Formats: sequence, structure tokens, C-alpha cells
Amino acid sequence: MKSSLLWSSALLLFVMTGCSSAASTNVTTPSANAATAQQASITITDFAKRQIALTQIPQRIIALSNGDMDIIYALGGTVVGRPNSNGPAVVSAAEQVEQIGSTHEVDLEKITFLQPDVVLGNYPMNEKDIPAIEGIGSKLILTGANSIQDIQTQITLFGQLLQQETKAKQLNKQIQDHIHTLNSTTSTAKPNVLLVYGAPGTYMAALPNSLSGNILEVAGGHNIAANLPGLQNFPQYAQLNTEQVVQANPDYIMIMTHGNTDEVKAGFLKEMQNNPAWNSIKAVQNNQVEVLPSTLFGTNPGTKVTDALDLIHQILYPERS
Repeated sequence: MKSSLLWSSALLLFVMTGCSSAASTNVTTPSANAATAQQASITITDFAKRQIALTQIPQRIIALSNGDMDIIYALGGTVVGRPNSNGPAVVSAAEQVEQIGSTHEVDLEKITFLQPDVVLGNYPMNEKDIPAIEGIGSKLILTGANSIQDIQTQITLFGQLLQQETKAKQLNKQIQDHIHTLNSTTSTAKPNVLLVYGAPGTYMAALPNSLSGNILEVAGGHNIAANLPGLQNFPQYAQLNTEQVVQANPDYIMIMTHGNTDEVKAGFLKEMQNNPAWNSIKAVQNNQVEVLPSTLFGTNPGTKVTDALDLIHQILYPERS
């Protein structure tokens, strides 16, 4: 009985081995596809320290912020969903792409309809959206930018995501070379600047640990709010203190906002007019109150951070630009 069972097992093994050999000889596509999938497998670590694995380069990408979208296109990719905008898309090639909300307010219904492979969101703002995005079968990759270095880290990360590491290195080198060039034309005696983030009725001073504050310092300005304590809910910004501003006597006041730039500027100028102390500030006396474009300063500008650096540098050093 045992002998018969052994012979049957051996015969079955022989038949199975023969069939397997024949299949591998006559049909090569499944093996080739499996090898390709293995080669294309990607594992990245996002800003929330989450390891995210993908079996292939994502083809359907949604960006919740303009900076993320800019970087994806700069690396040769495209998106199927972009942030809401009141004007033209910051990336002209994405003008006809569906708008899907923003990092502040995600439109899950639209995102579900677009069936993305990955959604690019903000850390920590969109951490709460991880279950919802993963629930529709997509991956949520969280990044953020409070400095130029953070933007360069985003470029590296998205380069890994799209398997465009060489292109990512080139983009980061261009940014670094640009900074080096600006440094060579920056004075050691840096102009004093008050950098204000404004919304109608609300004004805060941007600190050096904010993206705009970092851009200001790299472009050659001295942030007069550098020593102010950050707000509890917004640690990159400080309460605007008129007495401290007057004492610091900035050479320039720069205002940034997400939108409604004219309304924000008018409101800020009205506040200054209501407080005569502002009239003693050099920036006001010399009419050096500038409103910065929201596409570069109201949000992460992505690879266009070099344009933001140039704009600040030109304001501060007109004779050297």
C-alpha cells in the first residue's frame, strides 16, 4: 500500500513538473509581467514617517496643493485632480484638470469619482483624512513645506514616487545654485522687514520657521519678528504687536495672503491709518509696503521657490538685481 502510494505521488509530481515546464516554455508573458511589477515596486517614507508601498509608478495622481502639483509636473508627471482656484491654474498644463477641493477642505466625492492611485496631502493637516482616502482604495502621501529645504525634500520624495530620481536631483541642484548666486549679491547689513500674513480683519507676523520667513532670510532680509513667540495653533506665526513693530522700525513691510490681495492690503493700510504710530516707521514713510503675489507666497510655490526668492531679493536690493 505504501509502495503504491509512493508511486502515485511520484507520478503526480512528475506530471505537475512537466506541465509547469511546458507552461514556462510556451507562455513567457506572465513571468515577464511579474518581473516588471517586482522591478517597479516602490516604497517611500512620507513626512509623517509612514512607509507607503506601491506596486507600480502611479498613473492617476491628485494634488491637494499647488506646490505638490508644480513639483509633479516639473518631474514630468501629470495629475487628474488639482486644488480649487479662483483664477488660472498655477501650472498651465493642468488648466482643464478637475478641481477637487484643497488641503483645508477635501472633496471626497470628487476624489472617489477620479479613482486616484495616490493623493498628495499636507502633513499634519490631512492626517485625519487617511482612513477616508484609504477607504476608497487610494494611498495618501503626506508632505509639507516650512522651509526651502522641505521643498527640496518633497522634490526628492516625489522623484522616488515617479522613479525620476535623476530629474529630482537636477531640480534640487538648480535651487541650490540659485541660492548660491543670490548669496553672492546679498549685503551683510540686511534690510529690516516685517512680513505679514493677512486675511480680512486678521494679521500675523511670519516667523523664520515658516516657509515665507525662510524665503525672506535666504533672499537677504532680516525678519524683525524673529524673536517673537509663535502662536499656539500657528507656531510659524506671531501676534502682530504694533509697539514692537514701531520699535524695530522696518525698512519694508511685505503682506501676503491666500487671496483677495487688494482687500487685505486696503484693510491693513486702514489699520495703520487708525494708529498714528505706524507713520513713524520708515517703510510707511518711504512707501515701501508691498503686497506679495499669492501664487508664490500664499501657498507653497514648489519649484517656483526660485521666483519667490528673486522677487524678495529684487525688492530689497534693486541696485543689485
